[in-house]
Amino acid sequence: MTTARIDEQAQTLIIAGTGTRPASAVLSGARARVAGKITGGGKTWKATFPLRVSRWGGAKLPLPAGEYVLDIPDADLSDLELASTLLPILRIEAHGPQVQVAAPLDPVYETAEGQSTLEERYVSQVGAGENAVFFESFYGQTSGCNPRAIDRVLAERAPSVKRYWAVSDLSVEVPEGAIAVVESSPEWWRARAESRMLIVNDWLRRRFVRKPGQRVLQTWHGTPLKRLALHRPGFDPRRMAAVVKESRRWDALLAQNVYAARVLKKAYAFFGKPIWVDGYPRNDLFAQGDPAPIREALGIGPEERVLLYAPTWRDDRSEMVDFVDPEDLATRTDSVVLVRGHSRTLSSGRDRSGARVIDVTGYPETARLLLIADALITDYSSVMFDFSVTGRPMYFLVPDLEHYRGELRGFYFDLAERAPGPLVRSQDELVQALADADGATAYADRYEAWKTQFNRLDDGGAADRVVSRILDQGWLTA
Repeated sequence: MTTARIDEQAQTLIIAGTGTRPASAVLSGARARVAGKITGGGKTWKATFPLRVSRWGGAKLPLPAGEYVLDIPDADLSDLELASTLLPILRIEAHGPQVQVAAPLDPVYETAEGQSTLEERYVSQVGAGENAVFFESFYGQTSGCNPRAIDRVLAERAPSVKRYWAVSDLSVEVPEGAIAVVESSPEWWRARAESRMLIVNDWLRRRFVRKPGQRVLQTWHGTPLKRLALHRPGFDPRRMAAVVKESRRWDALLAQNVYAARVLKKAYAFFGKPIWVDGYPRNDLFAQGDPAPIREALGIGPEERVLLYAPTWRDDRSEMVDFVDPEDLATRTDSVVLVRGHSRTLSSGRDRSGARVIDVTGYPETARLLLIADALITDYSSVMFDFSVTGRPMYFLVPDLEHYRGELRGFYFDLAERAPGPLVRSQDELVQALADADGATAYADRYEAWKTQFNRLDDGGAADRVVSRILDQGWLTA
């Protein structure tokens, strides 16, 4: 017989049983894995699982929300039951070996009635009464990208500004001094209403009611190669209406370069309001960052070659593409392979594993990964416009080029004609290209032209320019 209970003070899950002490105990989820500490022996034993874990060498944070499975060999877990338990850090319940971890949201607020009550309160608030910013990055799944880089400078230049970060759950790391607010919680609705400014990198989604004096800066999340919004293939009146409704919520739009400004303006029908062409704040790290502590935290030696595989998502699938066997790639190239799935595959996918393979899909900041990468392997992702700041080699693994370009999305320009690196169709071709020491020189002219067009303003001062605009216009008070 086995039982389950929560030690709220220690913030641990305890599984207790009778009989032979098990040799191991593991709680495994799609994005986290925890080993239980086994004690006891003889007639009874206990396996204690921490509900806070340190990933990638960072601070200990609550387990990410999702489904987990208990694996305790020779233990009968069929009758195991743990009623839904709400802790300050998460909510957890168990039925047999299946364990469900959720954000620490009171169940009363998860109901349609509960959310309707909070939304009605939000709508009725006067709002914008707090010298604060409400940050959101990729719908609260991370705390990175341009909003985080702006947060970093804003904290230095305007320390009196309160900084709220919307998070899907408390496993999402927020910057030092910031306040995490779990999406759909009373605190999330209140902060969204009371902050004088919202800084986001994607759609606001949930009903947004602008408060008098409230401002929204849309930083977006990449210079586009693939067609966006109104430019996507197929005529869909509902999508068109949604795009226009969304862009009207923004007071200013940030663009990495003039090319992106032109595309985004038309794709989102963003007319009559300012577009700030200031470079991308997230790329300031390339001028200021130190790769050594990032490598150390990930367990990568200073001399090891790092390949970063970062493909974009596909409209016709929920999980990350499987065009790369990361363990085989690591072996054949004598490298450490970092696997970075798109934010849209974070909740639906599962970490890739293997010798010298590190899945960093849930890592807080892509820029930190780009900083330590010796080479980038991508496809149609906008990460190509960021990594080019480093001048390091890029490889484009595009086995589905015709399908993606012709049916799924379409491009704003011909990648094959302008890519600052080779286009390859298979892992074998990729390995050959990586082994070609002189291959990069063939793309030197293309690379230089690329940087001239897309990276002229990625000089390490983008976040400072953005914060200056915000403060100079009085959107926040320093």
